[in-house]
Amino acid sequence: MPEKTYHIGVEATIDVIGGKWKPVILCHLRHQTMRTGELSRAIPQISQKMLTQQLRELEHDGIITRQVFKQVPPKVEYALSPYGETLVQILHELCLWGEDNVERRQANGEDVQILDRENVPN
Repeated sequence: MPEKTYHIGVEATIDVIGGKWKPVILCHLRHQTMRTGELSRAIPQISQKMLTQQLRELEHDGIITRQVFKQVPPKVEYALSPYGETLVQILHELCLWGEDNVERRQANGEDVQILDRENVPN
């Protein structure tokens, strides 16, 4: 396996949870176990192919678990793994920062909003 070198710790974090979709997926899973279809509905902008790819990468890195139920039609559920649970505080802080950022931008006259505030803890 090739050696990997990071110059700062955040590089190692971004290597695992970075990108456009992984943090969004993880923020949904921090509240509940979800099926693929539920994640698709919660993140309507993501394609099925990209969702599947991101879920596979997160599972490979040990951040989420995938449970397959032997039934017809097949049922698959995703949840944060115990290791993934260690990201909950970081994800919470990212959500709070994002809310504050949106409020600041609104105060500056920008037309921006957060549609789904129910998944944001108080």
